[in-house]
Amino acid sequence: CHSPLPPRHWLAGAYPQFAVPYFVYDVYAMFLCHWHRGRVKGHEVAPPPSLRAAAGAYLRKDLLMVLHHAAMVLVCFPVAALWRQGKGDFFLGCLLMAELSTPFVCLGKVLILYQRQHTTLHKLNGVALLVTFLLCRVLLFPYLYWAYGRQRGLPLLQVPGALPPTYNAAAAALLAPQLYWFALICRGAWRLFRTPPPPPRQP
Repeated sequence: CHSPLPPRHWLAGAYPQFAVPYFVYDVYAMFLCHWHRGRVKGHEVAPPPSLRAAAGAYLRKDLLMVLHHAAMVLVCFPVAALWRQGKGDFFLGCLLMAELSTPFVCLGKVLILYQRQHTTLHKLNGVALLVTFLLCRVLLFPYLYWAYGRQRGLPLLQVPGALPPTYNAAAAALLAPQLYWFALICRGAWRLFRTPPPPPRQP
């Protein structure tokens, strides 16, 4: 579109309402996976963990993910559905594109679950995850600043100073976990392509 600010799209208002139950269910589903994994893995002698102990272990293991999902529901949803008052559909749509990397995250976990982590499909999926995460979750933020600056006739480096400090703080808070997860993805990709495949099993 010619201008990123005025255009409206009905999905920008509808999708956040769909995203709230998704994030809530995702936290619940991840906890169930963590809990049942602890109940069935290597507990022939030790008793299975209690619900409270499992919840504590789950939060210690995936605290950043839980905080991310909670922020999406408690902060980002009110902003997207109420506070912005129908403005900024372009920028909201760009932020929603971050979910383009999610299918590759899920496929990677499925391939590992079925012990297909040394297959060509897993490597191709890793490349797709790396590229989509970089474009849609990391480089997305400089692009949003550039798009706003282009609309206002400002160079990219002057855009942060033209925005309220709360906007820059919110962008930094959203970008920080993406940089952390991208570093983990890069480390996983390095191990994936550096480690030779296991020798074929003898009949």
